[in-house]
Amino acid sequence: MRNKLVITLTTVHGSRQYTLNQVAKFVLPVFLLLSAISFFVSNALLVVKTDDLADLEEDHQELSESFDLLVGTQQLYHDELAQLSTSLSSLKVERDQLHEENIRIGELNASLDNSLYGLENLLGVEHAGELSVERAEELTIEANKRLFFLHTVPNGVPIQAKRISGSFGKRFHPVRKKKVMHYGIDFKADRGTPVYATADGVVEFGGYNKSSGFGKLIILQHNFGFKTYFAHLDAVKVKVGEFVSKGQLIGLSGNTGLSTGPHLHYEIRHLFTAIDPEPFLSWDITNFDSLFTKVKGVKWASLKEMYPLNQQHGLPSQ
Repeated sequence: MRNKLVITLTTVHGSRQYTLNQVAKFVLPVFLLLSAISFFVSNALLVVKTDDLADLEEDHQELSESFDLLVGTQQLYHDELAQLSTSLSSLKVERDQLHEENIRIGELNASLDNSLYGLENLLGVEHAGELSVERAEELTIEANKRLFFLHTVPNGVPIQAKRISGSFGKRFHPVRKKKVMHYGIDFKADRGTPVYATADGVVEFGGYNKSSGFGKLIILQHNFGFKTYFAHLDAVKVKVGEFVSKGQLIGLSGNTGLSTGPHLHYEIRHLFTAIDPEPFLSWDITNFDSLFTKVKGVKWASLKEMYPLNQQHGLPSQ
């Protein structure tokens, strides 16, 4: 006999037995029905949820795009704000620079006015009142004109000496022991003291001169017939034919030739005639006209025709 599973249900009305086949016949249809209902309900819910999920994804995409747009707009505003801030800073810097430039131009104009007034005072000319561009050009031409002559005609001292030990004129010669004409100025200075050219020129002679008693001698030729002599030198620093400029080192002072001690003998000659160097020593741009009245041996008036020196005061007649 086959083994069968028997299920007994007991109630107040009595007991009742069921075999597995009977239970299965009852439960299986119910299970299948419930399964079918569950399937269709689940599918329906899944479709609804899928649609909702799609809507949510679409909403999320829209929100994401809106957020990106908002972030981009905010970044754009931030960039524009930063650019505006930079522009404002640049404008402030330009404004400050313009303000400083205006101040500098004002100071420059004031300085230029002071300089032109100072140049008028330096040249010893009358103030013209308002300083115009034309006036500045006139002053510049006058200054350059004077500087040209101050570089061409001997002026200033040739050596940083202790003192002047001998002047131009007749004197008792310390070696020859008699009264003779002294054609220059003696500057007492230690041996080896630098000697400088007093004007632009060319070296005519540079070496030991036996016949004159000058010892080591330098002769420079200058414009307008001027020459300068530097005697009793210890050393000659230039060569014959060499061009030299005013203020250039040309030699060292010494005690060569007919000399009783270290010094520099300095002469100025015009057309082979010795001239007292004293007025030339202090001649400069501030007392420019003084030389033409002090030095009588040069026909200064003839220079007006080739290069006017001073149109206002003119030159003395000879």
